[in-house]
Amino acid sequence: MLKFLTAFAAGSLALAAPAHAALAVGAKAPLFTTQAAVGGKSFSFTLQSALKKGPVVLYFFPAAFTQGCTIEAHEFAEAADEYKKLGATLIGLTAGNAERIKEFSVTECRNKFPVGVATPATITGYDVTLPQKTGWSNRTSFVIAKNGTIAYALTEPSPEGHVSGTMAALKALAAKKG
Repeated sequence: MLKFLTAFAAGSLALAAPAHAALAVGAKAPLFTTQAAVGGKSFSFTLQSALKKGPVVLYFFPAAFTQGCTIEAHEFAEAADEYKKLGATLIGLTAGNAERIKEFSVTECRNKFPVGVATPATITGYDVTLPQKTGWSNRTSFVIAKNGTIAYALTEPSPEGHVSGTMAALKALAAKKG
């Protein structure tokens, strides 16, 4: 069951996730560049460039083509158009089966959003290491505000709640602007 607290402090949005969340809300998101794919086509994804356009929904998942990660990718694909309407860039990162991200971007992400390689530095920087498998990430979703700070974080092994949580956080960011 998804549980999170909503708090508004000093005029900034603060959404907290369960106790195991990685980077804290309000922390500066580490910048990264990675090899990614969308619709089977490779490209270089840079967080800094994406943030110039608006907020970024960054989700880490353990491994491409595993049951939970496939379910989660389908859920994010179904919500991809809504993320765009909210002005957000969506990207998933993984270290597990990363050599298959082109294929995963087509079949499981349904050509709707990019998926990229989670490097060891990125996994460490976001503090999303999967304890059971060195070098892989756990399942954590972030909303990174345009100013580069973490607006929302959820670490939850189940794919359930990642889309609804990030969507609610984006809507709260948008409402705060208006």
